[in-house]
Amino acid sequence: MEMNEMKKYLIINGVNLNMLGVREPEIYGKNTLKDLENSISEFAKEKGVEVDFFQSNYEGEVCEAIQKAYNVYDGIVINPGAFTHYSYAIRDAVASVGVPTIEVHISNIHKREEFRHTSVIVPECVGQICGLGFKGYTLALEALFDADKN
Repeated sequence: MEMNEMKKYLIINGVNLNMLGVREPEIYGKNTLKDLENSISEFAKEKGVEVDFFQSNYEGEVCEAIQKAYNVYDGIVINPGAFTHYSYAIRDAVASVGVPTIEVHISNIHKREEFRHTSVIVPECVGQICGLGFKGYTLALEALFDADKN
């Protein structure tokens, strides 16, 4: 595969995900955001795709990252964190760019507090993966680049 044909994906992590490894390790594990990014990078290299990473605790910055993905990336994997449950701004950003997007959560949001059960973003996504830890990110990537082959 030539460089100009390489598929390119954006991995977005939202609010508080910079605290992985510190924040509630009984729920999110002891691995850090850097560990997650290294794992995804290794997977992407094996699969012959390119990945870029973005993390922010600010809703507007997440929206801007999604908007900048237009005509640049073949897909987005997003873990919006708590923005999942109320950010219509992020939902609208995903809808506006038309870049295939999969929402990912490290924990099973459906087994947690009631307010975490609803995502306002997922209706604009290809799908949602939750409860599979860091593996959810690579499964999402695999789903995106398998869809590109069809």
